[in-house]
Amino acid sequence: MRVSFQPLLVNGAVGDPALFVDFAYQKRALLFDLGDLHALPPRKILRVTDVFVSHAHVDHFIGFDWLLRICLGRERFIRLFGPPGFLAQVEHKLHAYTWNLVQNYASDFSLLVHEVFPDGQGRRALFRCRTAFLREQEESYAHVDGIMHTEPGFRVRAAFLDHRTPCLAYALEEGQHLNVWKSRLRELGLDCGPWLQELKRAVLTGLPDDTPILATWRGRAGPQERALPLGHLRNDILHVSSGQKIVYVTDAAYHAANAARIVALARDADQLFIEGTFLDCHAQRAAEKGHLTARQAGDLARRAHARRATPFHFSPVHKHEIEALQREFAQAYGDAA
Repeated sequence: MRVSFQPLLVNGAVGDPALFVDFAYQKRALLFDLGDLHALPPRKILRVTDVFVSHAHVDHFIGFDWLLRICLGRERFIRLFGPPGFLAQVEHKLHAYTWNLVQNYASDFSLLVHEVFPDGQGRRALFRCRTAFLREQEESYAHVDGIMHTEPGFRVRAAFLDHRTPCLAYALEEGQHLNVWKSRLRELGLDCGPWLQELKRAVLTGLPDDTPILATWRGRAGPQERALPLGHLRNDILHVSSGQKIVYVTDAAYHAANAARIVALARDADQLFIEGTFLDCHAQRAAEKGHLTARQAGDLARRAHARRATPFHFSPVHKHEIEALQREFAQAYGDAA
């Protein structure tokens, strides 16, 4: 099965946390956390449409400035999500700079910032370059079942964790995965092309079977178009399967409530990225700092039945013990790391 989402830990297992998730068939990407982003080429940063921040500790949020720097002067719109206090934190970042010349920009870089609370409430506001990033259009809203963002094809859910401050873990969930049977396309005389993405969007949004889809086919005079019913095309050329699930968990104290939330969010994940900050011999230090040990992280990945799990956010104190951290994680997870 071809995957829709291609995740990359921007700084590996030891550097600042940041997970870049590229969309395989679109010029688009998501970011989970905003640690140092200099390792990402600007062309990749410019693909980002949504950013999901766990919390605003410096190693998770310092990359905001680089994101801002790359996007300034461009017609970009980015949604950001974070825990309580996030609106003010973004606003203070923006107001640390002087914006007296932004009226000269031909484009208007905009940020729609969401601040969510454990009780299902949230607040959001718009910050636009042309208005010197003043807070605009602020409003309250509600999120249900931890769903931060949803659109045809995927959604992002969050769980609140305790890190001596509210910290968000995230699950990126694809609704259905749609693969095109190339052999059936050839048999039907149909061409590949952008129309297949339109077909997939129509299926994912649940349009009626008689919805006409403008398909491209190979005629004697060259490529031609004709309208075919969605239901016919779905049944003849698409293979529908369950979608990907990618889960991102970082900065969480190890206790029963956190463990239950992590396991529930990561249940049956195709890929779980989970912090394993300290060796288990330093469990007391991990508890004092509100982090997981590698062994605790591996145990949670096993309990969640994650198909693949990657530990990260290793403490710099273990920079010469990476193999030991990975080994402890693998032993608890029950698989080769």
